[in-house]
Amino acid sequence: MTNQRHLSILDEIKKSGGEIDNGKPNDSVLLIDGLNLFIRVFSAIPTTNEDGVHVGGIVGFLRSLAFSINMIRPTRTIIVFDGKGGSNRRRKIFPKYKMGRKMSHRLNRANNYLTREEEQQMMIRQLNRVVEYLECLPLTIINMENNEADDVIGYCSKHVFKDNETTILSTDKDFLQLVDETTRVYSPTKKIMYDEQKVFEEYGIHPKNFLLFRMFDGDKSDGIPGIYGAGMKTLVKLFPFLKTEQKYELDDVMRSASTQKHKLCETITKSKEQLDMNRRLMDLDDSIITGQTRLKIKEITERPIQRVIKHRFQKMFLEDKLYQALPNLNSWLATTFNKLNFMAEETHK
Repeated sequence: MTNQRHLSILDEIKKSGGEIDNGKPNDSVLLIDGLNLFIRVFSAIPTTNEDGVHVGGIVGFLRSLAFSINMIRPTRTIIVFDGKGGSNRRRKIFPKYKMGRKMSHRLNRANNYLTREEEQQMMIRQLNRVVEYLECLPLTIINMENNEADDVIGYCSKHVFKDNETTILSTDKDFLQLVDETTRVYSPTKKIMYDEQKVFEEYGIHPKNFLLFRMFDGDKSDGIPGIYGAGMKTLVKLFPFLKTEQKYELDDVMRSASTQKHKLCETITKSKEQLDMNRRLMDLDDSIITGQTRLKIKEITERPIQRVIKHRFQKMFLEDKLYQALPNLNSWLATTFNKLNFMAEETHK
């Protein structure tokens, strides 16, 4: 029998215009690439509180989170952050992995007198504070030591929630390899929701073969080298089977390349070792996370979901003086998180 607390939550949702169905918490899962989102908003949003302290990373993250939840209307939201030492496994495969990566210069920032080191410290403080806010909301937070968020999200999408409707929120196009009948990817910068058809329209390649394209393309931001001259149009022209729904492997491309007289095909046949390395670095379906980590991820996702801790959220909100940036806090919390909170309650029964 539904208790008074559940009835109260139902009433609040109805008053705020939300809808409640008889679904389950895992029916529609939103997976958020946490650091990807934070760095983007921290670099771009100049918001300061009344003391002149920059709070753009905190405000931007909370606003973007709310926008995404209100747009996608998930029954569950999981935010995944890179764990400490997350790049180590890939550096064992390729020592230069992410070695040259630096945070982009600040955009539209009022306090532009800060040094790079001071800005880095500010970024860490705000990121830690964001996590404290998230711990008060009906969300699941995953941060696995020695694992990158990409691998955790890939495992959740393809294995933990393989039978559920899943949406990944990130600007990282590597996630497009995971798109299938139940998994979509939303790019907040492009404002595009990628399903199978949208991936094909933009890239001319089926998502099942998107990893092959990335192996040839490489990833400059991570320092992963590509194959010179292996642009998307050329690849599709030489290997038209990449457009089909059937999944192909590197060996299929190598066999086809060996039968064609083309300069790029000659390069490809000599680059199998590099391409195989790229696959190991970029594959998010058959990722490099250990069996023990997979069990830990499954255990975390099966725990009861945290319910809203409103008083603690409000306390931090006042301490950080965010009331100008989020002026209607109670309404903001209700319209964004009541449905998720109701679903969280279901996991505590």
